[in-house]
Amino acid sequence: MKQFDVVIAGGAMAGMTLALAINKLSKQPLSIAVIEPFPVDDLAHPGFDSRSIALSYGSAAILRKFGLWEEIAKIATPIEHIHVSDRTHAGMTDIATQEVGLEALGYVVELADVGRIYYRQAQLDDNIELIQASVSQVTRHEKKVQIRLTNETVVEGKLLVAADGAISTCCQQLGHELTEHNFDQVAVIANVTTELAHKGQAFERFTESGPVALLPMSEGRMSLVWCLHPEHATEVMDYDDKQFLSELQTAFGWRLGKLKKVGQRASYPLLLRYRKENVSHRFAVVGNAAQTLHPIAGQGFNLGIRDVATLAESIAHSTHDVGCYQVLKRFKQSRSDDRDATIEMTSALVHLFSNDYLATRIGRNVGLFAMDNLPILKTPLLRRTLGLVSR
Repeated sequence: MKQFDVVIAGGAMAGMTLALAINKLSKQPLSIAVIEPFPVDDLAHPGFDSRSIALSYGSAAILRKFGLWEEIAKIATPIEHIHVSDRTHAGMTDIATQEVGLEALGYVVELADVGRIYYRQAQLDDNIELIQASVSQVTRHEKKVQIRLTNETVVEGKLLVAADGAISTCCQQLGHELTEHNFDQVAVIANVTTELAHKGQAFERFTESGPVALLPMSEGRMSLVWCLHPEHATEVMDYDDKQFLSELQTAFGWRLGKLKKVGQRASYPLLLRYRKENVSHRFAVVGNAAQTLHPIAGQGFNLGIRDVATLAESIAHSTHDVGCYQVLKRFKQSRSDDRDATIEMTSALVHLFSNDYLATRIGRNVGLFAMDNLPILKTPLLRRTLGLVSR
């Protein structure tokens, strides 16, 4: 029986950020266990796979506060300009670093690189123990949580945090209900190279089937997220590279010249998964276990980072019992407004920009034009894009 202050189920982006952040903030070191079935250097690791993500300026500031940004910055590509447009229509809006007076609007990182950085840092922290296993059973008591693992060991903690993905074993065992909505879209992801240099530009282009996003990466690459109807996505995944690039060129346009090369492709269905209750007795939920969002506007990972930051602060500022009611109540109340607003905004954008009805098309183009020309409309969008959201 091993005893810890905090047990974190899940060692991907949310879980590892939380583990590393807690003792960066705590006056007294806390013992932390991270339960993760996949070795971080395993190419099959679902949390640190080949995907790229866009971290907002605000998320980078949070990681900097936790002393985690310095190493990540070395492998991050700054986003200096964001161009949003509607295919074949006039509406568009632009956001540039000069407009907001920042060195970057956000940063693109490859999850596999972040995974290796986090793993090295966790190994150097004497207060973090990485345990390669999965959770099989959770039993709560008045002042502790007992967790039986698939390797037949048992660990105890004052607090259990579920960061074990959208289909969370911990949440299922403890009865945290999952709300699910199918957007009837599939994301096709890949890296592509382009004729013209990206120069730090990120693009989000709305089509009748969903958004096409291209994010700037190192070595002149772009990270593609292409949202399609399921039947079309199946066809596109079966295309050869030439046909794939031709159809993507039609959807995206020629702002970067000819699309020259595409790497290995992957796809996954797009769902909203959301647990209304993110705390219960000696239990908290963060990351994809709390909510999984559509990738439109790149809000999901950044919302998760804000969840993690607030929980780390709540734990670090607790006076004696990190899993007590007051700590969890403070976390829940602090996160409620931001979670609800981000989920509602993301879902509304999907429905607004993923169809080609005439009235909707006119409305969204007028909206994009207005946001680009009226600061009173652009500022709220800008603050959320930058991740400058109150916690």
